[in-house]
Amino acid sequence: MTSAPLHGLGWSGFFAAQLAPDDAGLVPARIARVHRSRLMAETGTGQVRLDPPAHASTTDFAVGDWVLMEPGGEVVVRRLERHTLLQRRTEGAQARQLIAANVDTMFIVTSCNEDFNLARLERYLALVNEAGINAVIVLTKIDQVDDAGHYRAQAEALQRDLPVVLLNAKGPDAVERLSPWCGPGQTVALVGSSGVGKSTLLNTLADKAPAEAQLTRSIREGDAKGRHTTTSRSLHAIAGGACVIDTPGMRTLHVSDAGAGLDILFAEITDLAPMCRFRDCTHAHEPGCAVQAAVAAGELTAERLDRWRKLRVENRANTPVLSGPRGNKTPDMRGKRR
Repeated sequence: MTSAPLHGLGWSGFFAAQLAPDDAGLVPARIARVHRSRLMAETGTGQVRLDPPAHASTTDFAVGDWVLMEPGGEVVVRRLERHTLLQRRTEGAQARQLIAANVDTMFIVTSCNEDFNLARLERYLALVNEAGINAVIVLTKIDQVDDAGHYRAQAEALQRDLPVVLLNAKGPDAVERLSPWCGPGQTVALVGSSGVGKSTLLNTLADKAPAEAQLTRSIREGDAKGRHTTTSRSLHAIAGGACVIDTPGMRTLHVSDAGAGLDILFAEITDLAPMCRFRDCTHAHEPGCAVQAAVAAGELTAERLDRWRKLRVENRANTPVLSGPRGNKTPDMRGKRR
């Protein structure tokens, strides 16, 4: 179970430590695609079709999950505990949508055009931070602008020590620029809006033959927005011995269950809050507010504070509060989605 093919799929000691004596003879596999009624998994020697175990559905699994199956079997025996999990709440749904599991680094991809949006990047960062996944901002289409450094400076200011990589997704140096996060056994995932070059970047990283490459589409000339090319999440082997999970573009991204992720994202506000005169300071109008003092001194922009306030309110409204008798608590939504 520690063969080189499995290591190339991301198998590590974290998963090996979960194996019990009763698991002897079972075969590890990594979920590569999740369909409505079936799962496709990589074993290191090929891809197999699997059915979820009894009393489970495919929605209980995420691309990137590690599972155990009988040799030659077609049914998942059990899923191993996840190292990380990126998930989100969708409009009108109580359960969270599973996006990708056991990811080491998330490439948040955006392009140097009208798609570049600080508020949306902050939403991605909040959810990625909450999942405990390393975040990297990848700025594409740098060949189409005169000054890509302007975009880099804005992205770097979003979060402390945030890596920002500029590249042309079609360029031969794209693999080298992303190589620090794409070593053997690592798993990266691509998230971002449609049309920013995720599929193009995947094709470059995987060095796929034209017949196997992901389809790509041009953006609309009017607003630089893309059309959905990737329609489902999928796991791929890439150059350097890593795996990449490709995801469809997300048109809406609600922030919920991300309190710790917001604290990391807005660390400058988190650090200042204890210095405020009042413990429950909202950083809006109270006297002795250290955060407002930082805004007045030019150390923090009012726009940044406004975005923090908006995401904090949205996160609180969208995060269910457990209510009911002890041992029988159910989620209770305290607000409306924004």
